[in-house]
Amino acid sequence: MLFGLDGVEIGLIIVFLCLFGGILSGFPVAFAIGGAGVISFGIIAVLDSAGMLVHHAIDTSSDAYNALVASGVKEEIISVFRYPDLPTYAEPVFTRGWETALDRNISFIVNRMNERVLAGQSIETLLAVLMFVLMGITLERSKIANDLLTTMARVFGPLPGGLAVSVVVVGAFLAASTGIVGATVVTMGLLSLPTMLRNGYSPELSTGVIAASGTLGQIIPPSIVIVLLGTLAGDLYSAAQEGRAIEAGCTDALTYLGEPAVVSVGTLFQAALLPGIMLAGLYALYAFGYAMMNPDKAPAVAMGSGSAEVITRREGFTWFIGMPVALIAGAMMLSSAGVIGSQSVAVGSYSDIGQAATLRTNVSADCQESMIDLHGQDAWDFAINQQLDIDASGGVEESRKLTDEEIATAIAQKVSDAPPIGTGVAVLAILMALTLTTGRGVKPSANHEPILIGIAGVALMIVVDLLLIGPQTSASMTVVFLLIPSLIALYGCKEAAIRMSQNELIKVVFPPLVLIIAVLGSILGGITNPTPAAALGAAGAIMLAAYRKLQDEGGSGKIILNSTFAVVIMILIGVNFDLRINVSSVSVESWIAFFFAQAAYLYAAFGLIYSCYVLFRTGVLSPVVRETAKVTSMVFTILIGSQLLNLVVISFGGEHYIQLFLKSFDSEFTVFLIVMLVLFVLGFVLDFLEIIYIVIPIVGPVIYGGTFDPKWVTIMIAVNLQTSFLTPPFGFALFYLRGVAPKEVTTAHIYRGVVPFVLIQVVGLGLLWFFPAIVTIVPALIGN
Repeated sequence: MLFGLDGVEIGLIIVFLCLFGGILSGFPVAFAIGGAGVISFGIIAVLDSAGMLVHHAIDTSSDAYNALVASGVKEEIISVFRYPDLPTYAEPVFTRGWETALDRNISFIVNRMNERVLAGQSIETLLAVLMFVLMGITLERSKIANDLLTTMARVFGPLPGGLAVSVVVVGAFLAASTGIVGATVVTMGLLSLPTMLRNGYSPELSTGVIAASGTLGQIIPPSIVIVLLGTLAGDLYSAAQEGRAIEAGCTDALTYLGEPAVVSVGTLFQAALLPGIMLAGLYALYAFGYAMMNPDKAPAVAMGSGSAEVITRREGFTWFIGMPVALIAGAMMLSSAGVIGSQSVAVGSYSDIGQAATLRTNVSADCQESMIDLHGQDAWDFAINQQLDIDASGGVEESRKLTDEEIATAIAQKVSDAPPIGTGVAVLAILMALTLTTGRGVKPSANHEPILIGIAGVALMIVVDLLLIGPQTSASMTVVFLLIPSLIALYGCKEAAIRMSQNELIKVVFPPLVLIIAVLGSILGGITNPTPAAALGAAGAIMLAAYRKLQDEGGSGKIILNSTFAVVIMILIGVNFDLRINVSSVSVESWIAFFFAQAAYLYAAFGLIYSCYVLFRTGVLSPVVRETAKVTSMVFTILIGSQLLNLVVISFGGEHYIQLFLKSFDSEFTVFLIVMLVLFVLGFVLDFLEIIYIVIPIVGPVIYGGTFDPKWVTIMIAVNLQTSFLTPPFGFALFYLRGVAPKEVTTAHIYRGVVPFVLIQVVGLGLLWFFPAIVTIVPALIGN
């Protein structure tokens, strides 16, 4: 035994030293991690073969151990940490020799690479990383961030601390657009720091707000951190809850929990939305408060007037706040009253399966006791009564094929219950109405006749839907009925769009905002999973960047605009028509709709290819592709190397040893607090990729195997890492900012400036700790 330490402890220290030695050596991190695994395994194998590494394992055949088990203590929680007086025996850390461990590691690394890098279930989700990186780098290189900063500075600059608030707003925008911390910090450091210093802002506030806002990419969706954490969290939570159920005496997690043990990246995006907005709000609130208390260090600055028409406060409130709130709230009230809703009369050929009890009651006595401890006696009694009623009525009703009469009756029932206004028409009308009211607000002095005509067209759409369109109206007839009202509404919308395009704020903010809403909305709304949404975001960013370049050159962006409308047409056709042409009988209207959708698809594809050509011609596409390939290859190389390092830790029992240590604490909160502190410290010297792929797989089975909500656990980890990346003297965000800051800004300025924001992060963590509903409320409201 060396230094009085257990052999496994020495092995962990060797791995730790090799890992940090490799990282500090200056060798590329992606290869240093894998190299650290190989070197540490070699050192441990040599020491183990020399008999210098001895592990003291509990003697399970001893009388003291058997007496402890007989007293009711579960074998899974017995360890040297909890019961240090139990008899032990000495054994090598490689119980079957290092040769066997090496053979197993090689086999496992091949299997893990196949599962997690080449052809596993998580590969589709990991592809979202590539798309989000491409989306973020494209927006960064196309100077869209520069436009956002300039415009927001004009909007907030006249307020005390307005430039700092504008940095927070743009930081949140870029976080939702890029999800890359380094890119956001560097971009805002280059663009906004000189402007803030030139206008009298203190170096501390300037650097602090830039560094803090840049780290919002860690938490605001679509965060790459959450994508990578989510791919691990789903597997860890499922496996950990299965183990927890078996320890409780139940057959599986579904029986024990009463619900599937599943967590997805889309759900984590939902959970991260409110915490991200909360942190951004706290940053902006601090900047404003600092300016009020120190007006000479954060003065109000007039950044020059834009081209927009002057709007009074009353008009701005009416058209930009009052009307949108009234339209959306009114639609929600009509929906809850049953006036707006789905008019679908689709009926399945089979009946639904009867409702089962809320909990499975046919379980063993041990499982029953565990389920009562988890859910409570009342929930168990309720499930028992449910099961008795189900058994008395003949058991759970099985699905069966419906007769023609039953199908006709079901359709008639749906027709009679259908709301008078369909969801599709209502959504289209609201979008058009919002466009018209915004167009009315941005130019109060212009002729309002086109806007009023458009509003009349929207109203006519609603009237036509009420009087002429019913649940059984065909899609083609619906188009015919709505054609004239839609054209009238579009006439007004065209005029409104022209007016909005002349407003600098809307022209700059609206396109990236629409892109963010399209990406996040499709994920948060459960329409699609992150990978197709990321592909949509990447394509949208390319087209947006190309349109921006064409504007700089004085060229026409009509092809790109028409391609965007082609995508909208594809969506509308896909929602309203049956585009399946590989069935036995295809109607004429389906063929017509299919050809229109195909034409729209081809034009949209042409627009994307044309956008790529524009970016290639202007010298933007090549560096974007190179940078995307570099970042993505780094992520996947680190993934492979970290798997190798993890297998080394597993091979000599290090992972099991750490988990036994964590399980030796009775309080889940204590365990989670220890893990959070360790992650916080490791965040000083390790990037989020290394922490996610090396540390989380080791501690994950413990922190995801308890009663905590997995969404809350994951978001707490993400915010904790965000805090660590801000904390002096090792925070990664500080190094990014130091690299682009002017010479007059010292490292001391950056450290002093970021301290208040670190405290804000700690406050944010405290709020999430004591009020977990901040994380769970959005997923509960939206659902999956």
